[in-house]
Amino acid sequence: MPTRRSFLLQTTSLVAFATTGRLWPPLTRPKTLPLLTVYKTSSCHCCAKWVEHVRASGFKVVVHDVDSVDPVKDRLGVPRAMRSCHTAQVADYIVEGHVPASDIQRVLDEHPKVMGLAVPGMPMGTPGMDDAGMTKDPYQVLAFQASGESKVYAKH
Repeated sequence: MPTRRSFLLQTTSLVAFATTGRLWPPLTRPKTLPLLTVYKTSSCHCCAKWVEHVRASGFKVVVHDVDSVDPVKDRLGVPRAMRSCHTAQVADYIVEGHVPASDIQRVLDEHPKVMGLAVPGMPMGTPGMDDAGMTKDPYQVLAFQASGESKVYAKH
């Protein structure tokens, strides 16, 4: 004879399935994140730490060490005011600088009509710029357009 609890769980799951076509709790596979391609200089320690951060968050990453990242930024049309030490491409977006992986995942989920996300400069406390014992500055992630127009996407 089923217990009251097991009966309620089975009933709840069946009702959820009947109304949504899904079992409760959802039985989903972890989503596969798209390839993230990074352009950086080989001598930049903070860029390498940022690459570790996005890999640890589930992204597959291809790194291209280049002599200068500026030609890549020019080719991709990254506005000067948005530039930082490294540039990445993921799906249809540009990721400029030390953008947290959670914000990259969010932009991929939301699909806003922007060129990309940027953390201009190199603020302390961003992924890759977060060494232990160092002061962590508040910073913003900006969603930007090719025109240079931007708006705050996230605050950290």
